[in-house]
Amino acid sequence: MAKIKDTRSFMRITHRYLGFFMAGIMAIYAFSGIVLIFRDTDFFKKEITIEKKLGKNLSEMKLEKELKIKNFEVYKVIKNTIYFKNGNYNKETGVAKYTKKDLPYLLKQMANLHKAQSKSRLAPLNIFFAVSLLFFVISSFWMFNVKSKVFKRGMLYTLGGLILSVLLLYFS
Repeated sequence: MAKIKDTRSFMRITHRYLGFFMAGIMAIYAFSGIVLIFRDTDFFKKEITIEKKLGKNLSEMKLEKELKIKNFEVYKVIKNTIYFKNGNYNKETGVAKYTKKDLPYLLKQMANLHKAQSKSRLAPLNIFFAVSLLFFVISSFWMFNVKSKVFKRGMLYTLGGLILSVLLLYFS
């Protein structure tokens, strides 16, 4: 491994090896971020048929609570069967059959990576990832001599990226 002589060499060496280490994690975050962009569509989703045994003679309100289906709406009731979007519930048997669209298991896990809360097992990974990205931002300013043309041009690009991000956040 290279020798650390000063702050610049520390930043460059750490940036290099942390970058190699983070490459796989960044690829997963990038792909799962793309998946999340399409979460309001069925693009990556597959249809799943679900059959649940519930209590008998449930009312429409209790059925909605049991199934936890977003925008639940009953379309019709014929004899002992309640029909709702993508499924039905038989009051006599207590069986509900319906279909829903969901991400395949691996994509769902990847999408959950972005949604992790402080209680999640993924929270430490998210914090490590965020701190590493912040380090990449800071350490990148030690990659070039501050008097070089590349550094000065890089600062203009940095300013441009900052302005674009602020404008997109402000006007979204």
